[in-house]
Amino acid sequence: MAGNDWINSYLEAILDVGPNLDDAKSSLLLRERGRFSPTRYFVEEVVSGFDETDLHRSWLEGEAAQRLAKRRQEREKGRREAAADMSEDLSEGEKGDTITEISTHGDSNRGRLPRISSVDAMEMFISQQKGKKLYIVLISLHGLIRAENMELGRDSDTGGQVKYVVELARALGSMPGVYRVDLLTRQVAAPDVDSSYGEPAEMLTPSNSDDYMDDIGESGGAYIVRIPFGPKDKYIPKELLWPHIPEFVDGALKHIIQMSNVLGEQMGGGNPVWPVAIHGHYADAGDSAALLSGALNVPMLFTGHSLGRDKLEQLLKQARLSREEINNTYKIMRRIEAEELALDSSEMVITSTRQEIEEQWRLYDGFDPILERKLRARIKRNVSCYGRFMPRMAVIPPGMEFHHIVPVDGDMESETQGNEEHSASPDPPIWSEIMRFFTNPRKPMILALARPDPKKNITTLVKAFGECRPLRELANLTLIMGNRDGIDEMSSTSSSVLLSVLKLIDKYDLYGQVAYPKHHKQSEVPDIYRLATKTKGVFINPAFIEPFGLTLIEAAAYGLPIVATKNGGPVDIIRTLDNGLLIDPHDEHSIADALLKLVADKQLWAKCRHNGLKNIHLFSWPEHCKTYLTRIASCKLRYPQWQRSDDGADSESESPSDSLRDIQDISLNLKFSLDGDKVGNDNSFDSEGNSADRKNKIENAVLEWSKGMKDNRKTGSFERSEQNSKFPSLRRRKGIFVIAVDDDDETLLETIRKIFESVEKERTDGSIGFVLSTSLTLTEISKLLASAGLNPNDFDAFVCNSGSDLYYSTVNPEDGPFVTDFYYHSHIEYRWGGEGLRKTLVRWATSINEKKAGNEEQIVTAAEQLSTDYCYAFRVQKPGVIPPYRELRKLLRIQALRCHVICCQTGTRINVIPVLASRSQALRYLYVRWGVELSKMVVFTGECGDSDYEGLIGGVHKSVILRGVCSGARSVVHSNRNYPLSDVMPFDSPNVVETPGGTSSDIRDSLEKLGVLKD
Repeated sequence: MAGNDWINSYLEAILDVGPNLDDAKSSLLLRERGRFSPTRYFVEEVVSGFDETDLHRSWLEGEAAQRLAKRRQEREKGRREAAADMSEDLSEGEKGDTITEISTHGDSNRGRLPRISSVDAMEMFISQQKGKKLYIVLISLHGLIRAENMELGRDSDTGGQVKYVVELARALGSMPGVYRVDLLTRQVAAPDVDSSYGEPAEMLTPSNSDDYMDDIGESGGAYIVRIPFGPKDKYIPKELLWPHIPEFVDGALKHIIQMSNVLGEQMGGGNPVWPVAIHGHYADAGDSAALLSGALNVPMLFTGHSLGRDKLEQLLKQARLSREEINNTYKIMRRIEAEELALDSSEMVITSTRQEIEEQWRLYDGFDPILERKLRARIKRNVSCYGRFMPRMAVIPPGMEFHHIVPVDGDMESETQGNEEHSASPDPPIWSEIMRFFTNPRKPMILALARPDPKKNITTLVKAFGECRPLRELANLTLIMGNRDGIDEMSSTSSSVLLSVLKLIDKYDLYGQVAYPKHHKQSEVPDIYRLATKTKGVFINPAFIEPFGLTLIEAAAYGLPIVATKNGGPVDIIRTLDNGLLIDPHDEHSIADALLKLVADKQLWAKCRHNGLKNIHLFSWPEHCKTYLTRIASCKLRYPQWQRSDDGADSESESPSDSLRDIQDISLNLKFSLDGDKVGNDNSFDSEGNSADRKNKIENAVLEWSKGMKDNRKTGSFERSEQNSKFPSLRRRKGIFVIAVDDDDETLLETIRKIFESVEKERTDGSIGFVLSTSLTLTEISKLLASAGLNPNDFDAFVCNSGSDLYYSTVNPEDGPFVTDFYYHSHIEYRWGGEGLRKTLVRWATSINEKKAGNEEQIVTAAEQLSTDYCYAFRVQKPGVIPPYRELRKLLRIQALRCHVICCQTGTRINVIPVLASRSQALRYLYVRWGVELSKMVVFTGECGDSDYEGLIGGVHKSVILRGVCSGARSVVHSNRNYPLSDVMPFDSPNVVETPGGTSSDIRDSLEKLGVLKD
């Protein structure tokens, strides 16, 4: 009871005093006067006066502290093991494990944000961009997105992020050097939303169209492109989009390939113009961008906007919902996993503030600012990181358009003098709509503009206003909480917040002092800011945490001083603009004091207004885009390897640090074998040699290898003539059946026979081809087929080792039965950890054996004969004894090793493969490489399967779930998932059917139901 020392002290005092003091026979005077009774005090003051909520809060704080301590221990252990692998002496840049005034990325936290400060600098940037024609893809999935009249505040998904991505796309499309920008989102054709959201495409007219419209080519400019996915006639919240993400990825992949080919015809000399980057916004789009980036082998960027781990911590502290209830409501664990995957796949993570890096991203397994600093220092010294990688963090605050904003002068007693247009026009309608609430509308207005969401903390603001009488006497409060018709028609969360606000207004009798209009147009928001400025009011953002705070910049542009939460982006905004005060969002007195200070002190109000208007240019969109494009230019240019020219002349300059590391990683894996057996890798590097010569030699070796592969294909050893080769048959097939059943060998063979029987006619005439997708090695597959009398040529392709290897069958005897697709290896090898990863895995297996088995048999062993260059396999003797596979994935992420951990064969094998590889991604590769339409594929699975099972169900392909097959894996493989399988399975999709039984006729009936076969 070490944590209850204060209780122990009272109990000891009671025992020391003994029972006599409170005995009934003792003197009343003695008991009531001059003597302290520990017993009575303990009962009356400690027990009776103790608030159970304090106990619960203390328990929650203790639980949070335990989580933090555990995370810290895991991080420190991961750093030590990573340092042991990276045995080079530390450089000056690697020394020290504390984050001080210099951030983890070398930028000083002091002073203003680094921005263009002169017209000359911008003109120099423009001249450098001439001749470039970049294609950029942005992704933002949830909410309702359109170019004009955005319905911000309509629901929790249509907020500041929607406005940000639209304006970013518009601004990038106007920048020199950018040819086309696509903002990909969901097409919504639901009866309860406007028909504009169902349009497949919408052009974003540049705000400064006079300057750049002449330069826009035939397909140039910025566009909103809406991809249909999910329920066709239903607008659903972001928490329900997860099962449909693969469908979006497939649709987006088709669009990008088509657009790349179109742009190639227009300006690329016939060669596809691939995106220079794919940028995901929020977790759902980050997950999508990771899959698209891997399918196309192009760089990925990510912006979190708000982060799942931070939200989870906030919700746990509030103690309103249990962890299970939080996940059921917000699908928070799936969101966190998507953010971790985005860290695994991103070249760069763009944040709005340093606080987001140092306090939010550091909560994730995949990012450690201290280890990132060490890795960056090693890369700069041209020293191998042994397969470890951390994405680069870039702070780029959002921009804003200011050219149309005219700051308001004057006050409610006199009409504005600085704007003739406004002085001659009547007051905007929204002014009267707001002022009708007020008894005295000329008092300064405190303005809050946020949707009715608990995290926006509006109720605490109303409490602070209601409990501070001086503030109520000096000011009015205006709450712009989105649009509503009736409270009953709002979501339960929004209606709950609004009802709480109304009850507080009644409690503090704030009638005539608080405005809460039901409707406003997005175009009226500037007029609302102007009204607050005319009354010499203040803008406040009291959110518990604000990732950035775009409304703060908007308010400052109209001359409003600001009060904002100290948690998140406002810290950097107020530091830069110097136009307001920070508050503790949990402290009502802090909120009231800050508002009262600005409203009562007119000199302070005028100073904050002046500073805001003077410094607001630091947040313009042109400067944001200049920094953005400069950062993109530092990323290594990647695209499908078979599109690379022989001499590499079309490659842009690469980031010296990243490109050297990547080339070193490539050099570790240049050796291949035809049958996929593992070849020894040489990981030694001569750190004292000439790094430039070594880089050139490696580049030349890669190019010569690539040329040799092309020459081999021309001469016939890799790809024979179209008549003899099996590769073109993939493209000639009317349909491709992918057998991805994860069961024992006997069940797999029986399933193959039944599927063959169900489509015997189509199989015979060659209209349908087959792909076998499995966790087995090619050697195991070859033996399995031979044991059943099946011919390898019954299949067009084999996806082996959980998607890390791709082979094709061939009819040419001199080639053997199988041929490796080497380009697939070059496609997935990005960030493959190689020998550094292998050492870490062996160390993990050893530690498991020592902890679980002791001197008994080893329960986890490295399976060298099952491993390949891109798959490290381990046998598991006792699946129920070892920790869940997600713990291994967590360990590897903490050590900056980017890969997938696949638990397969009912938990008896673990395959560790590249982060860009998977069985579902291999199917997308066949589409990108050979043009095999994903919509013409049918994937056969069991009721469950390996831990990558969820990726095989969703998408535009058809899925047939075979009833009674592989049902046991659910309890063994999927019982310890981070999130329930049901959160991500699109069982309501028309593309997914389950066979009524297990016969071949049942399979054919299901195929006919899907429309794949005709009756």
